[in-house]
Amino acid sequence: MIRKTLFSALGVLCLVSSAMAQSLDDIVKAQVLPGWRAADGTHMAALHLELADGWKTYWRSPGDVGIPPRFDWRGSRNVAGVEIMWPTPRITVDHGMYTVGYSNQLVLPMQLTPTRSGRDLTLQGTIEIGVCREVCIPATLRVAAELPRDAGDRDPRIAASLANQPYSASEAGVARVACRVTPAQDGLGLRAEIDMPRMGSNETAIIEVSDPKVWVAQPKTSRSGGQLVAQTTLHHVEGRSFLLDRSGIRVTILAGNEAVDIQGCSAG
Repeated sequence: MIRKTLFSALGVLCLVSSAMAQSLDDIVKAQVLPGWRAADGTHMAALHLELADGWKTYWRSPGDVGIPPRFDWRGSRNVAGVEIMWPTPRITVDHGMYTVGYSNQLVLPMQLTPTRSGRDLTLQGTIEIGVCREVCIPATLRVAAELPRDAGDRDPRIAASLANQPYSASEAGVARVACRVTPAQDGLGLRAEIDMPRMGSNETAIIEVSDPKVWVAQPKTSRSGGQLVAQTTLHHVEGRSFLLDRSGIRVTILAGNEAVDIQGCSAG
């Protein structure tokens, strides 16, 4: 029931206004920043998205409504893997629903592992994202770039985005993370207890799980002294029962311009 309601809301939000004069090219432009080759043989590049005024796009977990980004790099050559390194996003609340993402522009660092070290790379792919203002538009972007093995100059735009990465659990002083799972109607209840210093007055937790078919409701976040508590419910998109892998639970704590990325959650 919850999942169907969200899909209905998303369908309304994703109606493209026939009166909208802007074309997709006017709304978002994408290019690959070629970056540099690191000492360990990996290549640091970035996807640069430029958005028109008033438009935004989504983080890897878009929130209550939104379009999660998808990347397909199958057209690349000499690329064994691409790791996306998301900078700290912002939360927006509109009509009681929250979304997580970026406005104006996004420099999204990508660490590429070559199939054969010491050689040039060709990055080529298709990116599916949502871009939103009064309406949400699903956008398919195609990018390509040659990444030479002798590229050595650090791009300050990529370096700035890397500096805006969330803190790790150890960097943020997280001492303990425990998750309690209980039965809930048509799903599971999850209570995450995190012992960590206060980040600010508006701490918000976002919970993700490794199974893409499990939907996670926006947690209710509270704090008692040195402990932050995030409570939510989980539902399978096909309405069936499921097992929850605690090692695949990922909790991101956002507060202002800072974030903490916590991966894995013990039983207690």
